[in-house]
Amino acid sequence: MGNVQILTEADLRQLVPLDRDAVACIEDAFAALAGGKVVMPPILRLDMPEANGEVDVKTAYVPGLDSFAIKISPGFFDNPKIGLPSTNGLMVVLSARTGLVEALLLDNGYLTDVRTAAAGAVAAKHLARADAHTVALIGAGVQARMQLEALTLVRPLTSVRIWARDKSKAEALANAVAQDFGLAALVADTAEEAVRGADIVVTTTPATTPLISADWIGPGTHVTTMGSDAEHKNEIDPALVTRAGLYVADSLHQTRRLGELHHAIAKGLVEVDRPFPELGAVIAGSAAGRTSDEQISFADLTGTGVQDTAIAVLARTRAAKAGAGHSVFA
Repeated sequence: MGNVQILTEADLRQLVPLDRDAVACIEDAFAALAGGKVVMPPILRLDMPEANGEVDVKTAYVPGLDSFAIKISPGFFDNPKIGLPSTNGLMVVLSARTGLVEALLLDNGYLTDVRTAAAGAVAAKHLARADAHTVALIGAGVQARMQLEALTLVRPLTSVRIWARDKSKAEALANAVAQDFGLAALVADTAEEAVRGADIVVTTTPATTPLISADWIGPGTHVTTMGSDAEHKNEIDPALVTRAGLYVADSLHQTRRLGELHHAIAKGLVEVDRPFPELGAVIAGSAAGRTSDEQISFADLTGTGVQDTAIAVLARTRAAKAGAGHSVFA
């Protein structure tokens, strides 16, 4: 049938760093989604509650790209107790013309981490105040660090406050980001202490009950949540959907079903069919973004297949130019 390119996590870390090109790649993917021609089916999710595990399968066809990706993304959240990462996975890249397999990206979830962090940066670029410089991070895992790194690419950050259930992890992250990014880093004793007065708030946890009260979010703050990628997950008080002057979904179809918006609908705070803008529409200029420095903005990011196809195609294109990885005949 042809050669299949195989790329390992080590290959992909070299090929696709979290940089401005990665952010631009995801920004373009959201804009394409707003164009109405992307084909993106609902997420397929397999839950395994006995193992505190789940597997998501995401994909999208983007007109104009020669390939598309199907991503398999497991999350087993008790794994750290036995010394294993909580997330891993791979992407399969196929031809958009013939359907033949072109590449296997054995990234162990790295590309998902990159595209998720890049999406946070895109949201902040288009929704946060231009002078936003103080960040509150809720969570202290890999994605928390990557979100902060991505934000440094789009906003003039000077300080970060970190809160996590495991204070030792928050302390380790604070030390690392202070050294790597030159930021003033504070470990907060409570989530409220981290959040109050921050210009940007980012949540990166698998929480199933809210960690943040809507009342803690002050005027002018931008909030990005990304942990609610399943119906049972909930990081923030649903009242923020109505308190915020600007709520933006990555995919409104998804956030109505499994995002933070889902919880606001379930509580009767908003109607199920209430229209809200999507991030791609704000990027494309067909929906309004922030309208004042006092407005609270809220980006509800559940992760989309169009992001996965975009980052996978970027990886494969760079690999072909660099001669990276190795091929097998299938």
